Amino acid sequence: MIQTKTRARSPSPVSPVKRLRTDVSEPVASRFFPGLLGESRAQRLHTEYVQSEPFKHAVIEELFDDALLRGVKDEILRNIQFTEKETDIYKVNQTGDLASLSYLTAEQLSLFPSLSLLRDALYSSEFRHFIRTVTGCGPLSGSKQDMSVNSYKKGCHLLNHDDVIGSRRVSYILYLPLPHTEAWKRSYGGALELYPTVLNSKGILEPLPTPSKTVPPSWNQFIFFEVQPGRSFHSVEEVVVEPGADDRQRLSISGWFHKPQEGEEGWEPEDPMRDKSSLEQLSTSSTTLTAYPSFSSVPSSEPLTLSEIAFLSTFIDPVYLSMSNLEMLANKFASESSIELHAFLRKDYASKLEEEIRALDMAEGYSDPARQSAVPSHSTGVREGSGWTLRGPPHKLRYCVLDPRSALSASALHDLETKLLPSPSFRSWLRIITSLIPTA
Repeated sequence: MIQTKTRARSPSPVSPVKRLRTDVSEPVASRFFPGLLGESRAQRLHTEYVQSEPFKHAVIEELFDDALLRGVKDEILRNIQFTEKETDIYKVNQTGDLASLSYLTAEQLSLFPSLSLLRDALYSSEFRHFIRTVTGCGPLSGSKQDMSVNSYKKGCHLLNHDDVIGSRRVSYILYLPLPHTEAWKRSYGGALELYPTVLNSKGILEPLPTPSKTVPPSWNQFIFFEVQPGRSFHSVEEVVVEPGADDRQRLSISGWFHKPQEGEEGWEPEDPMRDKSSLEQLSTSSTTLTAYPSFSSVPSSEPLTLSEIAFLSTFIDPVYLSMSNLEMLANKFASESSIELHAFLRKDYASKLEEEIRALDMAEGYSDPARQSAVPSHSTGVREGSGWTLRGPPHKLRYCVLDPRSALSASALHDLETKLLPSPSFRSWLRIITSLIPTA
């Protein structure tokens, strides 16, 4: 349910946007950009759609009547509360489902005349027919509406995924980047990234580590694609620009068109193989992890040996090696299932490591302050001759592997990767804190 902001009883200031008609009998086509819903436009978009790569998608640069969209923007900023949400896959500020507009009181609904018109237009039979013509996706539900407003400010992002959940049939996003009077720069981040796929060794499609197409947001731009298991992999770049005095943010309305629901024309029972396909993608991978040597017997909870402490102390700050502190960390991990350790490495080792990493950044051109505030390219640090190789698939993990034959083989970074992290001593340290036995 969307949450409205607490409001004073005095009337709100009159918006500078021209007053819009809110009569539901107003033709739906008038809410869209002129000529958008024409059959010839839909057919042209269909031709572009079937030829698009890395998977079928469409980009409409101007979707709605601009006055309507500016009214929507004002209503969102003035009347709706956002909740910051963060998981292992995203960080975003989000509203509740806009389908809940239907359950607001008349007084509450009066705050959203433009937003109501936009929502009803998106899920109208006319626009659903347009989407179906462009994508060839089959019938779309008019009763199941699924959409929210999302604000990506500095640090917000969305990692790689394919959107396959339940009855979703078409994904879409409508951009309202702020301030709307200025173009959103590519260096701000926040671009939609589309990934090509390949068959892994088990015959399951998975995305390549880097996208082949990026689409920076622009005002009134609309992007949509059919949800396809194992194909429609996409992500959103991290936003790196400061909000500043203009409250700069990647504002958007995103959601899904669903398959017809039970009782609607075109309804079909869900295919259980579709869920199986998505599960297979998550349970299989081409990634090969380096295994630890097997223990001759299952380790008990005995403390670190003197030789293990001596080895680990060449890398790790001694404060994290005392038994009393390890017991405290183990209790914290047991209660919270995660732990964050500050100043983990020895100061001298950490200083050497930082010096090496900054030198690598300088070699990539990131000593320039302008580049430091921009989103790094996916090839940063892994160009030919860098000594690093990129691995994936990115919907599960994305990391780099250091070539032991590279110039970095005699570095603190190389020692961290080849000596500390794979060592039996570090494995024992992890086992004491987590009560788990790492296998790879």
